[in-house]
Formats: sequence, structure tokens, C-alpha cells
Amino acid sequence: MNTKELQILAEKNRKRLVEVVYEAHAGHIGGDLSCLNVMTALYFDVMRGISPDHVKNPDRDRFVLSKGHCVEALYVTLEAKGFLKPEVLDTLGKFGSILSGHPTIEVPGIEVNSGALGHGLPIGIGMAIAAKMDKKDYRTFVLMGDGEQGEGSIYEAAMAGSKYQLDNLVAIIDRNHLQISGNTEDVMPIDSIRERWTAFGWDVIDMNGDDMDDILKTFHAIDYTNKKPHLIVSDTTKGKGVSFMEGIAKWHHGVLNEEQCREAVKEIEERINKLNEK
Repeated sequence: MNTKELQILAEKNRKRLVEVVYEAHAGHIGGDLSCLNVMTALYFDVMRGISPDHVKNPDRDRFVLSKGHCVEALYVTLEAKGFLKPEVLDTLGKFGSILSGHPTIEVPGIEVNSGALGHGLPIGIGMAIAAKMDKKDYRTFVLMGDGEQGEGSIYEAAMAGSKYQLDNLVAIIDRNHLQISGNTEDVMPIDSIRERWTAFGWDVIDMNGDDMDDILKTFHAIDYTNKKPHLIVSDTTKGKGVSFMEGIAKWHHGVLNEEQCREAVKEIEERINKLNEK
């Protein structure tokens, strides 16, 4: 898919996300929206061997959603990729649904249960080491939150990633600057990320996670032979794509009312129409 096609798909996923979270009356929509562009690019351009027809393809790239509370973004992406049928996604928030508020392996296309913050990167380290041991060329991608960076297990994993020269591992921080308690730099400062992770021996890359063109350029420029694990600092906007949510902490897990849902959907549809006209 080219950049424009991916932009349109991301917007369609964004619209679906808003509708699904509204119907479920629950979710972490702010962080869902901030990472949705990156997730769309990963599943429809960057990652290899990902197919609902061969879910356990041994050569597939692996994806771990460490910020598991933003699972709704993953669900709509998996639906768009063909792993989930619409009628299954529509059960989110309903009794008996296989869809939980965090990723579980009951759902086709999900690699591991996640959501306990700080655990995703250690799991990704294990997957990347396994690939090296088995002489496989699949890559592992781990998407973390910036509020999650307060967890010590992340830095234990960071040391291991450098020690084992895991150039087949890409960690991504969704740097939207807001967590449940407010601004990350007020709660537990994590700047400067670049200096911190460079000191751990990682290849650190800055990216505009709100811009599809920059997302694609960044991922395609990664050197998977440099014997260093890669960290992408994805600078994003909390609530991206819904103007009344953007940069507002309460939408970390805010619930839309009917009027807000209509307003958000209208805004996204207008953006889709403009993209189609180009």
C-alpha cells in the first residue's frame, strides 16, 4: 500500500475505533488514537508474514502490545487485516465476548497476553533471542506507552537487548506525553529518552508518529544488521484525529456520549473524503 492508501485505512480504522469504544462504553481511546497510525503501518506495510490464513506461520514477524490497555486499536487493526469478523468486534464490552480490555491469546492474531505494564519488552527480548537461536529472520516489534517507562523491568530488558545484540528487535515508545495521572514529565520524568537508551546501547530513532509518510520512512530505514536493538521514539498526540480529544488527559480512558461520537465520526469522515479527493 502507498502512503495515501495507508492514511485512508488509518482513518477508516479510527472511525471504527470511535464507534466500537462508544458501543462498548469503555476503553482507552486517547492512547488508542495516538498509536493507531503506527499500528496500521506495521500491519499493512512493515511486518512480514502476517495473515489470518496462516496465523502460526513460523516465519511471521511478531508484535507485542505492551501498552495493552490500548487493545481497542489492536482489535480494529486485526479486523481490518481479516483476523476478526465485524460481528465479533461488535461484542466488545458484552458478556461472553472473547474480547477483553487487554490482549489475550484467545483472539486470533494476538501473540501474548499483555497489559501488566513493563512486561511487553521483556517478552519481546525473549522472542528476539529465540529467533537468533533458531536462525530465523523474523523481527519482533514491541509497542510501549511513555507512562509505562516508569517500570523498572523495561530497563532490565534494555540491558539484555544490548548484551545479546538484538538487531531483530524494534521497540516503539508511543510518546504522547500523557498518562492516566497527567503529563509524564510531572508524574515520572523520562526525558531525555535518547540519551538514556543510547547509554543502554540501543539504536535510537526519532519519528513523527502522527505522520504516515515519516512512519514509513523511519521503519524502512532501520538497519537490521547493526547488532543493536532499535528504539523508535514515536512523537504522537493523545486523542489524535478527534479534535476535542487531542492533548487532553481525561481522554486517557474517557467515554464518549452519543453527541460526541457523532461529532468524532463526522470529523473523521470529512478527512476520509478529502483524502479520497486528492
